Amino acid sequence: NILSGKEETIDELVKMVSQKVGITEAQARQAVEMVVDTLKKNLPPSIAPQVDAALKGDVDLSNIAGSIGGMFGKK
Repeated sequence: NILSGKEETIDELVKMVSQKVGITEAQARQAVEMVVDTLKKNLPPSIAPQVDAALKGDVDLSNIAGSIGGMFGKK
């Protein structure tokens, strides 16, 4: 699993996505895992460290969750 070893930060992101988007935490976890996997596979290799930094908690995740919520019409 691409998220192994990053559970605390992932759990925080999952909760934020769930609340902002209005879906269950299980659905939010699937969405987060899919997005992370897609990012890691499709972004240029130079961007991968930024994804890893976000997953390690080196980035404020509230902005990310808000952006995801905005994609679904939530504010």
